[in-house]
Amino acid sequence: MDRFDAMLAFARVVETGSFTKAALTLHMSRTTATQLVQQLEARLRVKLLHRTTRRVQVTADGAAYYERVVRLLAELDDAETSLSSASAAPRGRRRVDVPSPLARLVLIPALPAFHAQYPEILLHLGVSDRPVDLIGDNVDCVVRGGALTNPALVARHVGDLELRVYAAPSYLQRAGTPDHPSALQGPHHRTVGFLWARTGRSLPFDMRRGPERVQAQGHDICAVDDGNAYLAAGLAGLGVLWLPDYMARPHVAAGELVPLLQGWTLDPMPLYVAYPPHRHVSAKVRVFIDWVVGLMAVHAPVQGHGARP
Repeated sequence: MDRFDAMLAFARVVETGSFTKAALTLHMSRTTATQLVQQLEARLRVKLLHRTTRRVQVTADGAAYYERVVRLLAELDDAETSLSSASAAPRGRRRVDVPSPLARLVLIPALPAFHAQYPEILLHLGVSDRPVDLIGDNVDCVVRGGALTNPALVARHVGDLELRVYAAPSYLQRAGTPDHPSALQGPHHRTVGFLWARTGRSLPFDMRRGPERVQAQGHDICAVDDGNAYLAAGLAGLGVLWLPDYMARPHVAAGELVPLLQGWTLDPMPLYVAYPPHRHVSAKVRVFIDWVVGLMAVHAPVQGHGARP
C-alpha cells in the first residue's frame, strides 16, 4: 500500500462523500480508491468511514484523522514547493472556473503572458456563470461576481465591477430613452433579465442620485443565465440591461450600446476568488490568484464593499 495515495484517497472520499467521485478526481478506478481506503483502515485498525448503498459518512475517528491528513498533505506540498526549482517554476494541472464574459474579455486575452511566466502550469478553464461543486468536481478555485452563495468557501475580494445601464440604439429608436429609473416600470420599456444562481430569477438594481434611491426592476422580455447571452440580448435590442464597464466599453465605443440614466449610480459588484476551506492552496493556485488580482487592479480595482446579490 502506498500510504500517500491511501491518505489522499481517504481525504478525497471525505470531501466528496463518494468513492466514485473521489476516484474520478484522482484519475483512478473506484475499485482502487476503495482498496486504498480499506488498506488504510486495516493498517490503522480503525473504522474511518461508514458505508451504505446510498452514502459514505466519516466516523468520529475518521473525522479526527482527516484533519491530520489534510495538514500533512499540505505540509508535503509545501515541502516540495519550497525547493528553489519548484517555487521558481510551479508546474502541474490546475482546474479553475470563471464567468464567461470575464474569461472572453479579460482572462483569456491575458493568458499568453501568464503562460510565458509559468510555462509548466496547465490550466483547465471551466467557463460558466453557474454554481460549481468545487470538491465534487475537483475544482481548485472559482472566480465569481456578486455575493457568494456558499459561506463555507474561503474567498478573496479581488475587484469591484462598476455597473451602468445601457441599451442598443435600435431599442431606443423603438421605445424611447428613459429619463428616470422608474420609467423602466412603465408600459413602453422592456428589460433583459439575468437569472441569478442563488434565486433562479432576475433581481432589481438599487440606483441612487443624491438623496434619491430607486429600486429598478423593469419588465423582462427575456431572461438568461449566461453573461455572454445577456450581452447578446441587449445588443439585439431586446431591452435595457445593466452591465459592468469592462463588458460595455467596446460596444459603446462602436456605437452598439448607449449609456442611459446619466447621473444615477449603482453599487459596484464585488468580484471574488473562492476555494474550499480544507483544500490546501498550492503554489500553482497562488500564482493564478495573484495573476487575477493583478488583472483586476487594471480592469476593476477594489473600491469598497458594495455588493450585488
